[in-house]
Amino acid sequence: MSRAGIGEHGYPSCVHGAVEGVTGPAGDGPASVREVTRGYERLPDAWPGTWDPLGVTLDANGANVAIWAEGAQAVDLCLFDDDGAERRIALRETTFHVFHGYVPGMRAGDRYGFRVHGPWDPWRGDRWNAAKLLIDPYARAIDGPYVPHPATRGHVGNDDTVRDDQDSAAYVPRCVVVGDDGFDWRGDTRPNIPWTETVIYEAHVKGFTMRHPGIPEHLRGTYAGMAHPAAIEHLQRLGVTAVELLPIHHFISEDHVLAHGLVNYWGYNTLGFFAPHAAYSASGTRGEQVTEFKAMVRALHAAGLEVILDVVYNHTAEGNEKGPTLSFRGIDNHGYYRLSNGRQYADYTGCGNTPDASQPHVLQLIMDSLRYWVTEMHVDGFRFDLASALARSFHDVDMLGSFMSTIQQDPVLRTVKLIAEPWDIGAGGYQVGEFPPLWTEWNDKYRDCVRDYWRGFGSLSELGWRLTGSADLYASEGRRPFASINYVTAHDGFTMRDLVSYSHKHNQANREHNRDGTDNNRSWNHGVEGPTDDPDVLALRERQIRNLVTTLLLSTGVPMLTMGDEIGRTQAGNNNAYCQDNEVSWVDWDLAPWQRDLLAFTAGVVHVRRTHQAFKRKYYFDGSAPDAGAPKDLAWLRGDGQEFTEGDWHFSDNRLVGMYLSGDLRMRGARGEPLVDAPFLLVLNGAPHAGTFLLPGQPFGTDYQVVVDTVAGFAGEHGHTRTHGTALPMPPFSAKLLRVVNR
Repeated sequence: MSRAGIGEHGYPSCVHGAVEGVTGPAGDGPASVREVTRGYERLPDAWPGTWDPLGVTLDANGANVAIWAEGAQAVDLCLFDDDGAERRIALRETTFHVFHGYVPGMRAGDRYGFRVHGPWDPWRGDRWNAAKLLIDPYARAIDGPYVPHPATRGHVGNDDTVRDDQDSAAYVPRCVVVGDDGFDWRGDTRPNIPWTETVIYEAHVKGFTMRHPGIPEHLRGTYAGMAHPAAIEHLQRLGVTAVELLPIHHFISEDHVLAHGLVNYWGYNTLGFFAPHAAYSASGTRGEQVTEFKAMVRALHAAGLEVILDVVYNHTAEGNEKGPTLSFRGIDNHGYYRLSNGRQYADYTGCGNTPDASQPHVLQLIMDSLRYWVTEMHVDGFRFDLASALARSFHDVDMLGSFMSTIQQDPVLRTVKLIAEPWDIGAGGYQVGEFPPLWTEWNDKYRDCVRDYWRGFGSLSELGWRLTGSADLYASEGRRPFASINYVTAHDGFTMRDLVSYSHKHNQANREHNRDGTDNNRSWNHGVEGPTDDPDVLALRERQIRNLVTTLLLSTGVPMLTMGDEIGRTQAGNNNAYCQDNEVSWVDWDLAPWQRDLLAFTAGVVHVRRTHQAFKRKYYFDGSAPDAGAPKDLAWLRGDGQEFTEGDWHFSDNRLVGMYLSGDLRMRGARGEPLVDAPFLLVLNGAPHAGTFLLPGQPFGTDYQVVVDTVAGFAGEHGHTRTHGTALPMPPFSAKLLRVVNR
């Protein structure tokens, strides 16, 4: 076509006149791609443009627009003025199933969406419905709310086989054109912290900052708040090395949650895989959220902190076949999703749908998104929610499949931190220990074992595996101890304080009759359910938190602390606070004296870990001595100071155990020099009665300095020194770490 004139908003001038307003039945030829008139303006067709890259790519004169929609019959780009008026431009060119065009006059900040035309035949997986405004899968920013309304469904009522022709534009967000914001990355240096040195802090952008008194009120709950010196000071004081942020991809709340007057707080309901969640922006939502996110990353990097994103590629916000049509479903339903019988969705996630990562364009979308966050947004790694769902080829989890193989060979992604949540809810989905090298995994076996030990249950032999890097899970694949992401709590479940304060979940505030959330908490209220004034119960609970913190931070592997556990945060027994965007979930920074003491204690144990290589081993223990007369690299000791026999591992009443870590690390520094450290002895008493532990003599040591004591609440390297042969008192449920100061 000839070039159109440029109107006052910078777009091609409109061709006014009557617009065809008859919608024919599905599949009846040309009429099936016509529109119901909604008062929009039809603009001249876009120039041809190019099929690559996908999304909207801005230049000085306009933008190239490209969207993959195999099987679709036509695609309209829909532009929206500030007053909400819609103007449509047809993308007439198709190359490799990509509809594309160049639109002169488009500029940064413009809002847009797509309408995709095609047949309606749900039984074959065809759910095209051009009455529904769709989000660009490659949108760099998203603006505006999602409003539950029947018009957001592609179907009528509860029958997903009957097409609904109501226009959805008034109820769904808009994409935002994002250009080069000229962000100054000069001076930004990736921390590149080795896995062995890593201590992860799982945090929520809003929950961490919303009540912090040191953060200005207008910045609370935002990326700018997370970047504020007051927030960073806490992270540095604690000593963590990486912040793992709960989902920041743009997400919406599910209809049933909104119907209860609640919202999706955690963010595991993604709508845009390239767009920072707009509600976390203090500076605006017309692209400003992108710049603000970058500034947060730069500030965290400057503080020596890595940024890891919790990403949710295993399902989308569209839910099952009765959910809203917001993007992928309306662009190419059977191209994006796994379908079980043509009409319904294969649901390996419990969230209604599963994108088909074995399909080339779905895989491309995921990889393009990941690379974008690394190269353009400078993040340092990813934690993949329900990662097994992404590794499925056809129906089975396949560690040699397209998703895993593509990441393995990708020159960008193979260099960042990759963390799998190694399960989904489908058959064969539990894959702890099965992910290949490059990957680390959330180790729920570690979580369960440590919880059990400190409430007086569980296997002592399993505890031995978990404290030393879980070689039984990871060594056979040639993986290192840092393959195990050790954690006791996470966002999903009890906080550490609630773990020792409640024996049962209390999720009534979620308005699901306390049916949601797991019942397998492995928790213990220590005699009183919930809050109490009993000083003995409170003292024991506080000691148990210190026991859990000490065990977590001194275990071989990579520790992950959950936001607020270091200050005794509570959710009042709610173990599924996904919908609690309020004081239930937000960190309360008004600390009682015991909470300030807990923070100092936790920071002290983190410091011990970070300053001693003995707790950061690259290789598994082998139970042998490096030289004649030297101690083994790892030894397990009974309360009498003697080494365990085979029978001791299986004696169920034995809860008092010592773990000796040799200072001979079998590791070398950057120039090949041998690395050595002081030997350490970690003594644990997981029994409800007091005991004594006889400090061993040679070859283990002669003098021992107490470094951590969970009874005294002490963590530092100035404790009392004790001589071998001394009976070390071990009160009920207590832990002590001793450094060998003289061998």
